[in-house]
Amino acid sequence: MIEEINNTIKILKQGGIILYPTDTIWGIGCDANNKKAIRKIYNLKKRAKSKALIILIAEYANLYKLMNQVPPNAYNEMHNEKPTTVIFDDVINIANEVSAEDKSTAIRLVKDPFCKELIYKLKSPLVSTSANISGDNNPKIFSEINQELIKNVDYVVNLRKEEIMINPSRIIKINRDGIKTNIR
Repeated sequence: MIEEINNTIKILKQGGIILYPTDTIWGIGCDANNKKAIRKIYNLKKRAKSKALIILIAEYANLYKLMNQVPPNAYNEMHNEKPTTVIFDDVINIANEVSAEDKSTAIRLVKDPFCKELIYKLKSPLVSTSANISGDNNPKIFSEINQELIKNVDYVVNLRKEEIMINPSRIIKINRDGIKTNIR
């Protein structure tokens, strides 16, 4: 795993995009502060710029670098047993390209050891969007990923390629006052 982390970090620091396993499904990602790489992901996925991307953080404390005020109950929701993506208002210190038109940003506290270590070494949140062309089904296993995506990323992580992944994260929104809305 260490070799894969080092190879992946090299690509990410050069502004590349990766195809990688997460704690939910296979994802396409990049440094969440690299605007050029984020635009490459939108183009590769044929995704509307109005649709936000998810970012992954390695530890809860990272939220305090991304928000002036972390809403009440965010801790409990992000530490839920099921991987949970939380949409927050007023996220700062992140490329605007990952946020929705209303400036809200989707953030997930990752549990996968590879992803955690990658984020620690990158010293930046990581973009995570499903490894599919926008509108297509999420692949359940690496072999189902569209060949166009595989050929056009800068690096494919060589881990967990035989593992079946069928658990996209639950998605909720927590507003500034801590009021929760279930999205998915």
